[in-house]
Amino acid sequence: MSINAKHLATFILGAAAGVAAHKYLQSEEGEKLLEDLKTKASDLKAEAEGAIDKAPEYFEELKTKGSEVLKTNFPDAETFFKDLYEKFVGKGSSSATTETTPVPDPIS
Repeated sequence: MSINAKHLATFILGAAAGVAAHKYLQSEEGEKLLEDLKTKASDLKAEAEGAIDKAPEYFEELKTKGSEVLKTNFPDAETFFKDLYEKFVGKGSSSATTETTPVPDPIS
């Protein structure tokens, strides 16, 4: 790998940007910016941890309400999904076998 003028210019510009950022962050305004960023980061972390704690309850509620809405608005959806499941399971099995696979209830 040879070092050409583009690589050298990129390195020099990157180093200059690093020096400028360091000088800015050492100023009073830069320190204020860092404190604001730390505060926002800790707030975001606390919010994310709260969301993780609430996630199981939220998904359980979503599952319950979703199944209720499906049963209310589409009363034949359960039989439709059972029939659809049986069609797909039936395609892969041989006709000589008489065993039946139990069909899970897709809504509840």
